[in-house]
Amino acid sequence: MDIASYAKDEKWAMHPGLVENREVSLVGAVGMWEKWNKAANDRIRVWFGARTPGGVSDALYKEMTGISKEKGIPITMHCAEVKADRGFFDSQSHTPMSYCDSVGLLGPSTVLVHMVHLDDSDIAKLAETGTHVAHCPTSNAKLASGICRLPELLDSGVNVGLGTDGAPCNNTNDLLQEMKLAAIIHKAKSYDPTIVSAEQVLEMATISGAKALGLEDSIGSLEVGKKADFVAIDMRKCHLQPYFSPVSAVVYSVTGRDVEMVVVDGKVVVEGGKLTTMDEEEVWREAERRSREIVERAGLAEKVKGRWPLK
Repeated sequence: MDIASYAKDEKWAMHPGLVENREVSLVGAVGMWEKWNKAANDRIRVWFGARTPGGVSDALYKEMTGISKEKGIPITMHCAEVKADRGFFDSQSHTPMSYCDSVGLLGPSTVLVHMVHLDDSDIAKLAETGTHVAHCPTSNAKLASGICRLPELLDSGVNVGLGTDGAPCNNTNDLLQEMKLAAIIHKAKSYDPTIVSAEQVLEMATISGAKALGLEDSIGSLEVGKKADFVAIDMRKCHLQPYFSPVSAVVYSVTGRDVEMVVVDGKVVVEGGKLTTMDEEEVWREAERRSREIVERAGLAEKVKGRWPLK
């Protein structure tokens, strides 16, 4: 991000301290890619993370996309999330995807996040270029951004994965809860209870997400030759019974609290619902302490507290 603005809405202008010049952001990212990409037994992948259009100059976008193609560094970027984003694109005489195409952002190595405010031509361009989308329904609902045109994206053949966005606009970062909202919110909007099936949503959370990351050959499904990456869910609970379709039960009923085991590349990292790699309580207690310190330093203690008085 080399411009301290967000879309065309001045009240969302960025703090000057967040602005990074070319050397810090672009050159720095390339340095991190050279040092860390495929480290930790290939569990680390380094990408470009560009700021939303309006916060990055055309020149920096074009240089980044050129390096991306030259070195094979993927790109992720939030785009067309709020109505103010459309204001920026309109000011450039573009639709969201015609602008992204003009600076070289579209292609199979790019994941665009949110993508709420799209025209039909934008959806067609995404399908044509093989650009991936990350759908974040909880964030879009909580921030009142709008509802992504997911059914149209899927019908057009666009690969769509599922995301939680960040903790401030999601709270739980629970991908299983995200699946439920993705499955029901589009039904409410379309008045069609059959639209966006449980099977489609489970694919978005697994193999489609792996495809968006360029990792569908190694993760995203249980197949011979792929890594042992999976979760095991304990269905022997009252709130999960009875069920007739395992997929439907997972999408509509299960949350992260029901996960019994998590295996990453053959290593058990959650067993009996508990992390095996770190002390959970130690982590959340430190997080609680540090978050309060940040809020106090920022002078936001009164703003972030709840509406009801607490004693």
